[in-house]
Amino acid sequence: MRIVQGWMRILTLAAMAAIIGAPSIAGAKDDQVKYSDRLTEAKDVFSELMSGKDRSVPQELMENAKCVVVIPDMLKGALGFGARWGSGVMSCRDGQGGWTAPIFVSLKGGSWGFQIGAEKTDLVLFFMTERGARSLTKSKFTLGGKASVAAGPLGRSGEAATDLHLNAEIYSYAKSKGLFAGISLEGSSLTVSKKANETYYGKPVSPEAVLFGHHSPDMPPEAKAFVAALPSH
Repeated sequence: MRIVQGWMRILTLAAMAAIIGAPSIAGAKDDQVKYSDRLTEAKDVFSELMSGKDRSVPQELMENAKCVVVIPDMLKGALGFGARWGSGVMSCRDGQGGWTAPIFVSLKGGSWGFQIGAEKTDLVLFFMTERGARSLTKSKFTLGGKASVAAGPLGRSGEAATDLHLNAEIYSYAKSKGLFAGISLEGSSLTVSKKANETYYGKPVSPEAVLFGHHSPDMPPEAKAFVAALPSH
């Protein structure tokens, strides 16, 4: 059984590697440029999610969200054993109607299933309380563990918004086949990318101080553009 599981993991990783493209090209990029590109991609993903009409995020959810995580091109592969991996950025409300400087994060997860193949998915998470987000800044954070996570509802107004109770602490959305829909991510883990943050900002930064102490580092243009794309009150 262990041998079979081992081969399944190897085959899954191989399938995921096939859709990553040419890693040597990405690795050849200057790291800071790479992270700048990631922020631009995150802005585009969030803007696309917000631009929907009939399948939009409810206004009430956006207005009450405390933090937002955007992970462009999350990789998902499965061949018996499923795996997810992605990197993106996180920002929280700053108490003055705006948003904090973005902090880089990564997501990893695995599960058993019957899907075969691999794909890329854009992912957006809305944190409805600060509790889970604060836990993330201190250690690895498991979705569905310390904080409940649910597939995000759709519908900017009407019944979808009227009946929205916002009982979950985190709501998740993923774009598949060109459309965003709610997705279950229980068991996946989020962590702060210390190296990415230090490389991008050019100095060590404290995620907790940035997200909750509002000690913002100087933001390059693409970071400001990402923050400007987030919903206002």
